[in-house]
Amino acid sequence: MTCVIEPPRPEDAASLGPLQLRIWLQTYPDEAAGIDEAWIREQRGTAATEEGVAGWREFIEAAERRPNLSFCRVVRSGVGSEVVGFLCGRRGEAVSLGPMYLLEEVRGHGVGGRLMDEFLAWAGGAPVRLWVTEYNAGAVRFYERHGFRATGERELWRGRLPNVRMVRDA
Repeated sequence: MTCVIEPPRPEDAASLGPLQLRIWLQTYPDEAAGIDEAWIREQRGTAATEEGVAGWREFIEAAERRPNLSFCRVVRSGVGSEVVGFLCGRRGEAVSLGPMYLLEEVRGHGVGGRLMDEFLAWAGGAPVRLWVTEYNAGAVRFYERHGFRATGERELWRGRLPNVRMVRDA
């Protein structure tokens, strides 16, 4: 699969929320944690609503206006094709990475590494922080390969989803 990484266009906002929900449904169900399809739809379903799309449009426009403060790239399955992944980040007191998601069929082909390289170049050597779901072992390994380490800090997102903080020092 040939993938193209590029800044999103405002019209991409309509696909990012539904894509995020689709990827959550692929990635996060975990019976032991009580994370099932109904819980995911309840917690993340708003990403695919009119309000969620408006939020994505605002973020895309902010990244266009102030690219030094907001980062966003989409992955297309070809030039001008459907969006199959994305990575966003923000610069504030620290640089934060997230969200970063790829559809299952895109993972394992080097696209995530290309996305990460673009993001880290944007971060410019500043320390980067992120949260990752503890039982998403593939994502944890991916971040470790890119120089991130777990800090020991943990949280239960919305009372169920176990996340760990990772950081990449300058």
